Amino acid sequence: MTTLIPALLGAADSQAGSTLLKFITGGGLIGYMIILLSIVGLVLVVIHAFQIRRSELVPPEQSVALRELLSSGRAEEALQFCIQPANDTFLTRVLAPGLTRFLKSPFGAFEIKTALEDAGAEQTERLYRSTDALGVIGSIAPLMGLLGTVWGMIGAFDTVSAGAVSDAAYYEQLAANISLALVTTMQGLVVAIPCVILYSFFRNRIDAIAADAGGELDQLAMLLESAQASRGDKRAAPSAPQGAAR
Repeated sequence: MTTLIPALLGAADSQAGSTLLKFITGGGLIGYMIILLSIVGLVLVVIHAFQIRRSELVPPEQSVALRELLSSGRAEEALQFCIQPANDTFLTRVLAPGLTRFLKSPFGAFEIKTALEDAGAEQTERLYRSTDALGVIGSIAPLMGLLGTVWGMIGAFDTVSAGAVSDAAYYEQLAANISLALVTTMQGLVVAIPCVILYSFFRNRIDAIAADAGGELDQLAMLLESAQASRGDKRAAPSAPQGAAR
């Protein structure tokens, strides 16, 4: 009894290893193409996991620096801060067109929010497009699995029509073709399901970050408008008459 349990465990591990190997290599050429798609998808997931984060797209330190600049009305310095390559983020790419409109247009104070909305929509679409490849993989993988299924079934029917039933090689070839059909289907689904889930996850994360960035940009615009209004009040305030000081 003590030797039977290790033997059974070893047999189970060996069978699992052979099943995994068959899953990887049993799909033929189409199976290897699906595996290649899975590697590309994994690389994209890792890249998106690091890039599509609030700390990367809307860094807190940039928000603090821009708040200090805009609260004191230094819009030109804030624009220079945004266009520096080292400060290239979602926040600065959206704020830069708004500050440019504010500084160059005679109606910039009224157009800054429109400019921020347009730039925000453009940058959000840009983030969406970066995840399109993951969605394409999620759509193509099951189709390639279906292609492998059709290919395997065609081979199986060719074997049935051309082989001799009494020949052992007939059954081996028939089993190989049916296995190819089923393995490629499974490979396509195994790749497609996580890609579709993660594609939706990253797009929802983009929506959440874009909403947070929109709130931050509204506050920055309000700080700039308040600074400009306070400057205008100081310029418009009448000077005290000379006699009043005596």
